[in-house]
Amino acid sequence: MGEPTQHKRPTGRRMTKERADFRRLAQSTEVGTVTRGQLAVLAKNLMTVGMITTAEYALLEAIITTAKADAFDKGGRPIVYKSNRQLGYDINKSPGRISRILSRLYDLGLVTMQDSANFRRYPIRDGEGDIADACGIDLRVLIARHQELDQLVRQKREEIRVRDNAARRFRDALRAARYALVSSTERGEVILGRIGARVEKIAAFIGSARYETAQVLRKATMLLEWLADRLRDLKRPPQASDLDANMTCTDVGNDMHIQITTPKPFEARNYERRSANAEQISSIRAGSASKGDFETSLGSRSRQSNRQKHPQLSLVALEDVWRATPSLAEYGYNPPRSWADLDRIAPKLCRIAGVSDDARQL
Repeated sequence: MGEPTQHKRPTGRRMTKERADFRRLAQSTEVGTVTRGQLAVLAKNLMTVGMITTAEYALLEAIITTAKADAFDKGGRPIVYKSNRQLGYDINKSPGRISRILSRLYDLGLVTMQDSANFRRYPIRDGEGDIADACGIDLRVLIARHQELDQLVRQKREEIRVRDNAARRFRDALRAARYALVSSTERGEVILGRIGARVEKIAAFIGSARYETAQVLRKATMLLEWLADRLRDLKRPPQASDLDANMTCTDVGNDMHIQITTPKPFEARNYERRSANAEQISSIRAGSASKGDFETSLGSRSRQSNRQKHPQLSLVALEDVWRATPSLAEYGYNPPRSWADLDRIAPKLCRIAGVSDDARQL
């Protein structure tokens, strides 16, 4: 039998395609365009928008401040050769923790490593004793990507601003919906229970608004505002306009009723005095033309016209229309008493069904 093959433990730094690209970018960067202060501000901005953690920011700031200011001048070498133990003293972390954070910064393209043969960090001095180069943590890639990262920070801040505004509107809509739900306890317990269940379902789906996207928050806010409007409609007392609509004949021009004497005042059965087409309202029995008479006259006229145009078309009663849409009762709508009531709530019904206003008006 042959001798067993012993696989040696791989030595050296793990190199990926992204890390190799960052190293080439750092080596081709011209130093002198960005100062050390600008890099320090960029590192803080990266942390404030959440692109790096606080520990990563602390280590990155320690590396930037360790490098001398003149190293960022033209022809300089912004390379830090502190060991992991020394960097750990600066930010109160263990050497192992520093190594893992450095790997993370390396993967993010914020630093690169200019390694020596034994992976130690030290300066390389010239014949006069001055530092000409160094093996250690290279900050030139951060200089090369300063404009790109700064643009990412601005974009991230705008996204955060939009998301915060959407979250603020969502919380306000949720409070308004819950308040409207509590204020509407005197109306329909079944309907209120269904609407309240929908409100809480939306709140449970969103959870914490700070972790959701602005698009999802806007959709949830729209639903909550719509539910709150439904609750307000439930508890809204009758308005004067509604009373006028029930007491005024709608088959008049300019909301006025012209009073004239009927040409047949003494007939025993004067149908014209009680019909919707009556022109005299001084009699107590005649009064103002009621909605029922008006709708009856409209129905007779529409039936005659429909029969002339479509003889095979059958008439549909208002009760049959409402019976065909049982889900409308779940939204708090009461059965309409007339076709005029149905026409008044038609825009909201179309909005629930997803029909646009332009399509409804065709």
